[in-house]
Amino acid sequence: MIKKEMIAMLLAGGQGSRLGVLTAKMAKPAVSFGGKYRIIDFPLSNCINSGVDTVGVLTQYCPLKLNSHIGIGIPWDLDRNIGGVSILPPYENSINTEWYSGTANAIYQNLEYMESYHPDYVLILSGDHIYKMDYETMLDFHKACNADVTIAVMPVPMEEAKRFGIMITDDKKQITDFEEKPEHPRSNLASMGIYIFSWEALKEALITNKDQPGLDFGKHIIPYCKDHGRSLYAYEFDGYWKDVGTLTSYWEANMELIDIVPEFNLYEEYWKIYTKNEIQPPQYLGPDSAIERSIIGEGSEIYGEVYDSVIGCGVTIGKGTVVRHSIVMNSVRIGDDCNLEKAIVAEETAIGDHVSLGAGEEKDNETRPDIYREGLCTVGENSFIPSGVTVGKNTVVSGLTTLKDYPDNQLESGRTLDKAGDHK
Repeated sequence: MIKKEMIAMLLAGGQGSRLGVLTAKMAKPAVSFGGKYRIIDFPLSNCINSGVDTVGVLTQYCPLKLNSHIGIGIPWDLDRNIGGVSILPPYENSINTEWYSGTANAIYQNLEYMESYHPDYVLILSGDHIYKMDYETMLDFHKACNADVTIAVMPVPMEEAKRFGIMITDDKKQITDFEEKPEHPRSNLASMGIYIFSWEALKEALITNKDQPGLDFGKHIIPYCKDHGRSLYAYEFDGYWKDVGTLTSYWEANMELIDIVPEFNLYEEYWKIYTKNEIQPPQYLGPDSAIERSIIGEGSEIYGEVYDSVIGCGVTIGKGTVVRHSIVMNSVRIGDDCNLEKAIVAEETAIGDHVSLGAGEEKDNETRPDIYREGLCTVGENSFIPSGVTVGKNTVVSGLTTLKDYPDNQLESGRTLDKAGDHK
């Protein structure tokens, strides 16, 4: 019989609509981060660094790029005959055909997968957070408390607590009550969406609640466990953790990587972040290039100037071009004499010569001011911006655009130009 003490179930099927065009054709965990990585690399690396060698990755929305990136798990040492990484999409059976309709529903639909490993504990993770955590230490806490459910929490400023699920605990860290996004929070311990369940407690809760519409951990499973006498504990995490679910938080998290003393350090030898590495030539810096406080990916050619930016792999930045406070993802080509300020440029995009991104005064975006804000200029993947164009702030460009799409050769601040039909 195959037996694993703890297996991980990684929820990676999210649409991530608050990232706008960045997730038009891929799941949020597949979005590039920090130059060479993708968001899902962080929980996967945490698993193998913590000794968790059996991971089920639950996918649903636009999974092609995510599945291709994970493959059979070689970069994370998860290519194993017993355990390793398994991609778990929704599937049809003789009884029903159902998409994953909630976080816990996705786990419920994979009971058979979990059962096959006879686990003592199941670790539930989200695929769209940036952090480093030793899950083995959390498991030790779970065992020491003789807990049925352990929820990872972290302190947040009290004024922000209303945005989170909040845990109220006693002096032994046992959860006495919890509130989902309370208007007047009684605590600042916010749930991180990371859970360890004792297997029997999880199985009972999932089976009993299986008919709940949109079966969810925060709304259904956790309340059920508490109401039925299960012991719930809060494991307090004091490291860096970032939900990169919005364009603003995504941009901020990338910019934090290039601080002189970064709060989140990608260079620690003892806790490496692993990723799928393409075979790339070395970086090339041209004779007139200048780079300050930036991350530059392998295979990139820099002929211009880059300041306070994160540049992916295989990027070309032309002569006379200046890039500031920007994120440029893999395989982007930027022409000569361009200027980028607070731009996010997605993969496989081409930008002509004499193009300015993030210019002018700031105005609210006309279609999604809640997404395209903070002065950012966002360009979707596989886009083309022709030479001589100026694009303002709080803008979004997606698809193969031509000069005809830019009145007076410009896209004013706050405008949306979607030629790919994938604006959200």
